[in-house]
Amino acid sequence: MFLLNYNSTKLKVRTILVTQPKPEGDKSPYFDLAKKCNVKIDFRPFIQIDGIPAQEFRKEKINIVEHTAVIITSRSSIDHFFRMCKEMRVPVSEEMKFFCISESTAFYLQKYVQFRKRKIFYGKQTVDALMEVIKKHRDENFILPCSDIHKEEIAEKLEEQKIKYTKAVMYRTVAANLQDLEKVNYDILVFFSPSGIKSLFKNFPKFKQNKTRIACFGPTTAEAVTKAGLKLDIHSPNPKAPSMTMALEQYIIAANKAK
Repeated sequence: MFLLNYNSTKLKVRTILVTQPKPEGDKSPYFDLAKKCNVKIDFRPFIQIDGIPAQEFRKEKINIVEHTAVIITSRSSIDHFFRMCKEMRVPVSEEMKFFCISESTAFYLQKYVQFRKRKIFYGKQTVDALMEVIKKHRDENFILPCSDIHKEEIAEKLEEQKIKYTKAVMYRTVAANLQDLEKVNYDILVFFSPSGIKSLFKNFPKFKQNKTRIACFGPTTAEAVTKAGLKLDIHSPNPKAPSMTMALEQYIIAANKAK
């Protein structure tokens, strides 16, 4: 896998646009990176999440109350699961179990439920880790809230294990309006999903990469970058940089030291 385009490190880095929301609070690896490498880092989501109306969801004939457990893969899936329950006037049983992709996602449930009074389980950031937890509760009837654009990995593994589940599309991933960025240039654009690449070209069909460096996280995003005819300069995770900020730091140090 291509990790880093050293031919492009002859161009110095001063500005970066991360295509995600700005981290909450004062602590973030991106803030540390900006200070350490003396670069400006802006944040702007390239995609937005739109909830599917309850009237439309009813057409799928999914009975939420028949399920005994919820598989949570993101904060969006939490928000829209509880939104849908509210719109459909479906009570969330106190016996409902929640299986979350990570500890931080699990803690986000506190926005809707009393954490200590609920049966909440979580993995360690990966689908495989979450599946190890789910397999210990294989007799549950799971519901999987998701977007219209989603990875099939969890569904495939549930089917492999013959675990009963229902996929429930409760929200859509759509391109954000980015027209105000038309005349703004950044040295590096950082992407985290194929949807971000699609949003770039939906907003700017005539986009030319020129001297802009492209950074991305994950193999599917890397594939989307190359399919779009863009040059991939920075890719994580990789053995030397398991996180996006580490990959960016390595690149910036090399670029800004170049004569």
